[in-house]
Amino acid sequence: MTRIDVGLLVTGNARGEVLKDVSVTIEKNRITGILPTGAAGPGPAVDARALVAIPGFIQTHVHLCQTLFRGMADDLELLDWLRLRIFPFEAAHTARSMYTSAMLGIMELIRSGTTTILDMGSLRHEEEVIRAIGETGLRAFVGKAMMDINDAFPAFKESTADALRSTRELADAWHNSYDGRIKYAVAPRFVLSCSDALLAEARDMLGSFDGMLFHTHASENRGEVEAVRRRCAMENIEFLHEMRILSERTVLAHCIHLSDHEAALLARTRTNVAHCPSSNLKLGSGIANIPKLLAEGVNVGLGADGAPCNNSLDMFREMRLASLLQKPLHGPTAMPAKSVFDMATRNGALSLGLAGDIGSIEPGKKADLVLLSLANVWDPLAADASVYSSIVYSATPENVDSVMIDGRWVYRNKEFPGLDPAGIRAGAGEECRSLVGRL
Repeated sequence: MTRIDVGLLVTGNARGEVLKDVSVTIEKNRITGILPTGAAGPGPAVDARALVAIPGFIQTHVHLCQTLFRGMADDLELLDWLRLRIFPFEAAHTARSMYTSAMLGIMELIRSGTTTILDMGSLRHEEEVIRAIGETGLRAFVGKAMMDINDAFPAFKESTADALRSTRELADAWHNSYDGRIKYAVAPRFVLSCSDALLAEARDMLGSFDGMLFHTHASENRGEVEAVRRRCAMENIEFLHEMRILSERTVLAHCIHLSDHEAALLARTRTNVAHCPSSNLKLGSGIANIPKLLAEGVNVGLGADGAPCNNSLDMFREMRLASLLQKPLHGPTAMPAKSVFDMATRNGALSLGLAGDIGSIEPGKKADLVLLSLANVWDPLAADASVYSSIVYSATPENVDSVMIDGRWVYRNKEFPGLDPAGIRAGAGEECRSLVGRL
């Protein structure tokens, strides 16, 4: 049994409880109890009485395959960004560069408090992303990008049959692997890169795998929306609904440019949205009306997207920006800190169908938690002190002391047990130079 004595516990539960001076007990990978520290009894404990414990962050849209490309695709709008940079870069990946890109991104995610991701890969070498996730202890949904159309970069696509075959083989091999920590999500890239047949077959694949998700981009960019309208003679979300893709097992990244009807469709079908504010601003895509979606009952999580369109994988930045971005548009009471914190934890768990296991610190749930040292950003003795405010508006990865996933410390006292961060970063530099040389 592991026991952690914490000074403050932000449970993230439905009641929003924040508890002082408690002990969290853990058996194997499950939380077994939360007791006042004095009632926990004698025995060895992790002394975190000067720290704040929170649920691990859950990012509902990430591209680990792109981490090597950070700083190499700036100042472009989405469709040019894909055509001129991302598609050529992804096409140049080898198995080794893909593994290194994933490892570099995973270290950044963990050290900034993320314990679970929904990741969209590339056409090839998805098994290397899965291997990196498995070795580092991260919890994830993974899926290779499916593309059988690519007018922007025709060399980077595959046949419909190959896309479906390879996806099913990966799902057969890796869904519920690593003791259930890794699950599969079918991932057609977006409507413009997929035939109707590919989208339909990918949708139907969910019926063969319990807990599998459907993950795609939608309504991110005005040019994309116009192109979908020309091809499909309807709006993006309307087309996905026509294809019977919208459901509680679907996560749509972005959803910036929506009609009222499309927003209502998302709410009615219980489709989940992944909001990526930094990426949306950097690519000039726009500002999603998140308060409207939340008010209509749409479940919205948060994600950093990829390193070349952010250029960070830090959830603290995404939370802060998700809140501040809406206030000039909807007023200062829009998107309070606690609501954004819930998006980064409980809402993310709901998006992934894992609300019974993660997203809060409660007995019976998986032991995914983060220890924060907030002394430099938060005075708990202040009369109106809010720990949510400090986490969302003031904290950074430098405040992360330790990270536990599935009952195991993957980041402890600001170090990665069993990993060589300097070696991984050096290897990433070599792989990036080699990849550029292959372009």
